[in-house]
Amino acid sequence: MEKTKKILDAALKLFVEYGFHGTPTSKIAEEAGVANGTLFNKFKTKDELIVALFVDIELRMSKFVEENSKEATSLKDTFKELYFASLYWIIDNKIEFRFIQQFKTSPFLSLIAPEEIEKAHKPISELLQKGIEAGVIKPLPVDYLVMLISSLTYGLNDYLIKNEFSKPRQHAIISNTFDLLWDMIT
Repeated sequence: MEKTKKILDAALKLFVEYGFHGTPTSKIAEEAGVANGTLFNKFKTKDELIVALFVDIELRMSKFVEENSKEATSLKDTFKELYFASLYWIIDNKIEFRFIQQFKTSPFLSLIAPEEIEKAHKPISELLQKGIEAGVIKPLPVDYLVMLISSLTYGLNDYLIKNEFSKPRQHAIISNTFDLLWDMIT
């Protein structure tokens, strides 16, 4: 497991820095301190490595959000908990988030089974569906709402990174954008 983690860490660093096509597997193996054969023993192809790294990051993010958000008394407050936890993970994991952005705009996204993507979005999708059924959230397709929320999240993250605000200022901005988001979907 240790070697797998080293390979994933090295791949993350290099893919974000040089892109998918600009990063040879030999460079990943060298950065990880393993032989090329070890890399290919763990991941049969570079494509498999890229997908495995994406799944690993998505799972870690989902786990963090689940552990750091609690179900509140109202749909709005529960949604806010998820939103804040997601953004705090993104702020603390900038390199991983840059990889996610790269991946989601690449052809590699088509290698992920639709069930895997649905699984990653399940908590937010279920919450949105619950809100639609309760008449709180606009009756739009859930996948469209998830896309709108993701777009806002990506944009906000870029803004926060470019400006390097203090933690209290970041929190205030996140809070204000949540209000904008909530107004948009309700």
